[in-house]
Amino acid sequence: MATLPFRDINVHASTSHYAFTSPSSPSAPTLVVDRPSGDLRLNDGALLGGKRVSSIAGILGMIKLRLDKYIIVITKAQPMGRLKGHMVYRVIATEFLPLRERPLHDADEDTYLTLLKTFLKSGPMFFSYSLDITNTFQRQAQQDLSQPLWKRADDRFFWNRFVQSDLIDFRSSGSRHQHGQQVGVDPYILPVMFGMMEIVNTTVKSSPLTLALITRRSRHRAGTRYFSRGIDERGNVSNFNETEQIIVLNDSSSGLGGFAGGGGMQNGKVGGSSGKETQIMSYVQTRGSVPVYWAEVNTLHYTPKLQVRGVDSALSAARLHFAEQIRLYGDNLLVNLVNQKGREKRIKEAYEQMVKLLVSSPVEASQRDQMSDEKFHTLEPSGHGQAFDKLHYIYFDFHNETKGLKWHRAQLLLDKLHDALDRQQYFRGVDMPASFEGRLEVRNQQTSVVRTNCMDCLDRTNVVQSMMARQSLNRQLTDLGILSRGDTFTSDNAFEFLFRKLWADNADVVSKSYSGTGALKTDFTRTGERTKAGAMQDLQNSITRYARNNFMDGPRQDAFDLFLGTYLPNTTSSYPIFVDKRPLLIQSIPYVLAFSIFFIFVATFTRRLPDAAVLPLRIFIIFWFIVGSWCVKFIFGNGMLYVNWPKLNPRPWATEGYHDAIQNVRKDKIIGQFVARHERGLSASRYTNAEEGKKRIE
Repeated sequence: MATLPFRDINVHASTSHYAFTSPSSPSAPTLVVDRPSGDLRLNDGALLGGKRVSSIAGILGMIKLRLDKYIIVITKAQPMGRLKGHMVYRVIATEFLPLRERPLHDADEDTYLTLLKTFLKSGPMFFSYSLDITNTFQRQAQQDLSQPLWKRADDRFFWNRFVQSDLIDFRSSGSRHQHGQQVGVDPYILPVMFGMMEIVNTTVKSSPLTLALITRRSRHRAGTRYFSRGIDERGNVSNFNETEQIIVLNDSSSGLGGFAGGGGMQNGKVGGSSGKETQIMSYVQTRGSVPVYWAEVNTLHYTPKLQVRGVDSALSAARLHFAEQIRLYGDNLLVNLVNQKGREKRIKEAYEQMVKLLVSSPVEASQRDQMSDEKFHTLEPSGHGQAFDKLHYIYFDFHNETKGLKWHRAQLLLDKLHDALDRQQYFRGVDMPASFEGRLEVRNQQTSVVRTNCMDCLDRTNVVQSMMARQSLNRQLTDLGILSRGDTFTSDNAFEFLFRKLWADNADVVSKSYSGTGALKTDFTRTGERTKAGAMQDLQNSITRYARNNFMDGPRQDAFDLFLGTYLPNTTSSYPIFVDKRPLLIQSIPYVLAFSIFFIFVATFTRRLPDAAVLPLRIFIIFWFIVGSWCVKFIFGNGMLYVNWPKLNPRPWATEGYHDAIQNVRKDKIIGQFVARHERGLSASRYTNAEEGKKRIE
């Protein structure tokens, strides 16, 4: 039987070590982390001399910063519900245990810790002690269930894989104290998923079932909206998410229950199922950034500058990306929702050029109507002689077709895909009665996947994915006999409301992780109608996105890079990374603007004496109005100097833009001569801290 993570761990601390034990498994070895070296070892008995610190839900991992190494432990977890008897938890609180007895502090170390703690507090992370939630049920059915849970985890969605490196390396090759493989550490390695998870017990037409929605965000090329776009050289795309919609029938073990559960819960047969087969059905979709080299460069303007490199340069990366997608999912239906006009047209054309280079002898077809010059544009391979002929490109002019709040017209896309979706099928499995491990007997498999994208892979993508999920769910319920032919679950008002809520919640979670705000257009997802109130909410979210993406996303991107190991802090250099290196004069201009607004406000609303002269006051207001107007013009004219960029892993276009902006400032007739004197302040080290850390290529 597979070794599963411990459900209960006690932490003991002393000046020389941390010791981790499981009270429910007293015969299991104790995991010991020596202080301050961080060396790992297993001890057959309990170590004496350490005081009990606390009980924890699991070990998230270990991370080395500039001055010290820390053990990150999960101190609080919230039960989210059961899938086939397996409890799933959300990480609520974590704690950092320093290896040094007297922790060392400096500005950078404290900033690193603040970034990580903020990230872990806000990041939606989930785990299960007995179910591999990083894999779809279809992939789980093909796994070797005798392997430890962490070895079965999908590397893309094993979000704490980097911070678990010390434990995994120790498991694989031991340490200087203990050589060889250390299987005793398996129960201490807990894989965690980042994304969205909701599990609800409900009924459809009086038939009880469990409805679950899981979105798994890839840890590769993870980041924030404008600092992570397109594809990298290893074939990873930004904002890649896999969404699985699941229904479970005849599962009487799906209640909430206690924190630790019990051993009998692990195989999904708690309480039995009244003699009926426990059935699992799932439908999987993906989303991800357009797989070419492109970026949007923040300049404080509402619409960033778009940069697209030549398609040929990204061909090898796209081959890697789609080779993996085809291996995992089969045929890929590439649904592209970007605009066919304006700035997004370049992205559309680049994607289509890429598909033409990948498939053999592509056959193009276009369709137009009164709403759009190019309603659909499809690219299909003329043969099936190579692997990439499993790519099927479908462009849909979402913007024009749904203009004027006519969102029902998005159904045109599903009509276009009807035959492909019909062939696609869905996964269906039932519990094998003789399998203690809870193995599934596969009755049906999903043979392809719809990969949807817009510019951000958020708002338009959410609408289309929810519509495809609805169509699949209606088909599944009809095949089960819960719905009659031609009927839909829309007639069940309670279930209809639940379905809409789940998908709207999913849209918000995915959007907050990437853009910092909830999704746009969720009024349609929640109610089925596009409303003016929803449009006003979208306006508010758009303004918030603008502020966050320009002034707050730099630290968020740094937190992603630090936690995922794409930046490794330098332990030998004392050069400050997070200090603002811009010339002081440039730093001061926003403060001058604030003072100008303050003085104008005071001068305008302060009562003056009856015999006071008016002219000096007017001159005072006009002077500060001119100063404030110049500051606004300067800030927006040199916006790249005021964007809060990531400071750990520099973006090449940010460095180039910074130097260009500095050159423009030097030419300024008013302050250019003063800025030119601050040569030291012009160091690009604010953005190019590559020498202060190393990129980890796993």
